Amino acid sequence: MGPALTHIALHVADPDACIDFYRRYCGLMVSHERTDGSKRIVWLAEPGRESEFVIVVMPGGKQHSQAPGDYSHLGFAVESRKRVDELCQRARTEGCLAWEPVDEPYPVGYYCGVRDPNGNILEFSFGQPLGPGSPGLGSG
Repeated sequence: MGPALTHIALHVADPDACIDFYRRYCGLMVSHERTDGSKRIVWLAEPGRESEFVIVVMPGGKQHSQAPGDYSHLGFAVESRKRVDELCQRARTEGCLAWEPVDEPYPVGYYCGVRDPNGNILEFSFGQPLGPGSPGLGSG
């Protein structure tokens, strides 16, 4: 067995804004929190998946900036096209929409991009062969 991907760690300028964003947009919850000196370090996870994968948010980062055409992102699968549209509309209203919804052939699916408070882009997608309950890539 090879290494398992367990977390991604993000140094951010405003941890509280990022924690709130990931709660509201992704449904993540604080699964662990500790203080390292004067720094508060928070682990965010999907409920019930705390031992599988977390996003670690810690202070001290600079605002992230992506060049036009740079599609680096964190990908989140959602349950429907309607949910992609809802998140897109929320992001449009809140001024953090990075990409309008796009519908591409399998295995890419329907997706939009949303910028977190630190400038990282999240993709919310439906129809990709990834995520809980997915039949996997070989079934498309």
